[in-house]
Amino acid sequence: MGTCNIDHSKNDVMAKLKSQQEFLPENLAAELKQFLQSDQEQETLNEVFHLLKKYDLASEEERAERDKKLKAII
Repeated sequence: MGTCNIDHSKNDVMAKLKSQQEFLPENLAAELKQFLQSDQEQETLNEVFHLLKKYDLASEEERAERDKKLKAII
């Protein structure tokens, strides 16, 4: 995943989570939703956004890697 210079707002990240929620493990989606309720640093918001971006198109192996990274952030 390349780096992105765009800062994503909490609303952007929540919208991305909502759009990818059906593809995420149910417990991970719920944990992310709760995690995003509190204030997070911009860097964290950007990282979560990019891990969720095109999650639905990722291979099973890629999804497992992203899940691991998301859990580590939470």
